[in-house]
Amino acid sequence: QIQAVESGGGTVQAGGSLRLTCKAPGFVDNDCGVDWYHQAPGKGREWIAVIDNDDTTQYIDSVKGRFTISKDRAEDTVYLQMNDLKPEDTGIYACKTKPPRGCTKPSSWCYRQCDGYWSRGTQVTVPS
Repeated sequence: QIQAVESGGGTVQAGGSLRLTCKAPGFVDNDCGVDWYHQAPGKGREWIAVIDNDDTTQYIDSVKGRFTISKDRAEDTVYLQMNDLKPEDTGIYACKTKPPRGCTKPSSWCYRQCDGYWSRGTQVTVPS
């Protein structure tokens, strides 16, 4: 399993931008995807974006057109570019590696290699 580490959080005014970084050693060699999650204050963790092993991306509706997920294969790093930030974007952002598309059996090698550990995340604050 892979332990990812996030960075890049901070406080930014509404309408501003931040780029979060997710360093996940080995995720490229193991053909993993990476998910980003958001946990608003007092709420549960919510999936917001994914970049799969084949570079396809998906987003939750609330961030479409504002957030962009990308990867740097040479650095084993995934980025989340967040533009036009809103107060409701406040919270902890965490990334986690995931099995590649089509790998669904928990007992399989591809699943066990890529089902990453949760980490503490990085705090983003957008004052209202």
